[in-house]
Amino acid sequence: MTIRVALVDDQELVRVGLETVIEADDEMKVVAQACDGEQALAVLPRTGVDVVLMDVRMPRMDGVEATRRLRSSPGAPRVIVLTTFDLDEYAYAALRAGASGFLLKDATATEILAAIRTVHAGDAVIAPATTRRLLDHLVQARTRDADQDAVSALTEREREVLQEIATGYSNPEIARRLYLSEATVKTHVGRILAKLDLRDRIQVVIFAYDHGLVHPR
Repeated sequence: MTIRVALVDDQELVRVGLETVIEADDEMKVVAQACDGEQALAVLPRTGVDVVLMDVRMPRMDGVEATRRLRSSPGAPRVIVLTTFDLDEYAYAALRAGASGFLLKDATATEILAAIRTVHAGDAVIAPATTRRLLDHLVQARTRDADQDAVSALTEREREVLQEIATGYSNPEIARRLYLSEATVKTHVGRILAKLDLRDRIQVVIFAYDHGLVHPR
């Protein structure tokens, strides 16, 4: 199966570079390009895109609003936002808008291709440590208590795993810390996502911060 990719960036050189990397992979194809969010919304719904690489800072309509609008439609493509800095408030806003992660613009070709594959498979692409740095830098601690109705649906072990995810640990690290197998951790993560109606581990982290389960350091 060919992964259909769209490139949205106001810098032509960036689009050309990304296209060169992606087209060199036999399993991927660039099927659409746009120079800002408005053009992306006009073009992408007609192209059957699977994954969008979306710049966050663009004229007319930025990547945050474009991501929000794209992700509000049924069967929407998954979005990876592109940013220059990993502590970028635009990147955080894009995660809240429905992006599946972000890439720094200095990412290697291998990292870009791996990220596209990961997102196409339904997972998120932010390294846990980067997620934690971003949220610790930008999120204001909430004063309200955790949503007890939502949290009460989780078992004690699932709550422990949620805390570990929100603290920034990867599945192998959680397995070691809680003396579980990686397969068991993956099972718990899947159940947490289903019970809380969340899309991926990025949303788990945001949920935990929003509901006072963890706080920025």
